[in-house]
Amino acid sequence: MEIVLYKGISDCAKEIRQNVFVNEQGFHNEFDDIDKIATHFVMFNDAKIPIATCRVFWDTAMNMYVLGRLAVIKEYRGKNIGSVMLKEAEKHIQKIGGKGIALHAQCRVTKFYQKLGFTEFGDTDDDEGCPHIWMKKIFP
Repeated sequence: MEIVLYKGISDCAKEIRQNVFVNEQGFHNEFDDIDKIATHFVMFNDAKIPIATCRVFWDTAMNMYVLGRLAVIKEYRGKNIGSVMLKEAEKHIQKIGGKGIALHAQCRVTKFYQKLGFTEFGDTDDDEGCPHIWMKKIFP
């Protein structure tokens, strides 16, 4: 497995997100202007096929880096790939001086993030009919 970083969105990240968030989960507003400025992480399997992605960007209003659009293709779920991607993003943020990370989690997966040290903050809100909540992790 290999993780490659891209400035701006790559075609392979687009393909993963299209399949996971649009085709499987039914989101319509998947791509936005943040894609142009964010650092995107893409994990490739040993056959060089893209299997997971996420993005990281600085949010001035939150005064913190935000991780978003963490997606793993169906065949690779349940294999710790999401955790590996998240830890790689955390290492990158710490390397560039970030003190913590926030994310807008689908409520159905908050336990996944809690196991990795994230805590909820704010109120639950709706994103295209799917309940979400903000979560954060401050680095030691």
